[in-house]
Amino acid sequence: MQTLLLLAALGLAQEPPLQIPPPPSEAPAQAPAQPSAPALPPLTPTQAPVQVPAAAAAPAAASPAASPAAPLSFRSERFSFAWDRTIPLSIDVDGLKVSSIFFNKRVVKILKGAEFGTRAQVEVTNAGKHPKVPGFAVAVFDKDDRLLGVASGGTKFGTLKPGETETFDLNFSQVKERLASGDKFFLAVELID
Repeated sequence: MQTLLLLAALGLAQEPPLQIPPPPSEAPAQAPAQPSAPALPPLTPTQAPVQVPAAAAAPAAASPAASPAAPLSFRSERFSFAWDRTIPLSIDVDGLKVSSIFFNKRVVKILKGAEFGTRAQVEVTNAGKHPKVPGFAVAVFDKDDRLLGVASGGTKFGTLKPGETETFDLNFSQVKERLASGDKFFLAVELID
């Protein structure tokens, strides 16, 4: 019984999930501020409670809400898939240019062809004037639209400086054995502020 009470108390103590504000175009118009109710004197032990008119009982409009954060730069597209060949791309996300992607297994020939995972390698250049923090996600599908694998990655520390070109490895794990038979892939690029 104590365990159930403890679990119930812990469940009530959790913070509510983060609420994402709607995009600016869908945000409701702010209602005009209502005049605040007049301040009432504190009650003494012998006084009866004062009746507050219904209009004054409504909560006063809060100060103007902070404007919602600007949406992150984002782009997602579908492309034809090729295994173990460089696929040229021409994607621009706010000055971040994605020039190619390459799908293969990491093999070290010196170690008798030992494999070190399956990856998608994305090459990008920051053609903008400000540092960028990119994130990538890729999903590979076969001809019958069956999902063959997903991978994601991006900058781990620091930023991609203006004019800098970098290659990011997006690692496939667990579901990856049928990737070579892919037909198409979706690539999503998101810039983090």
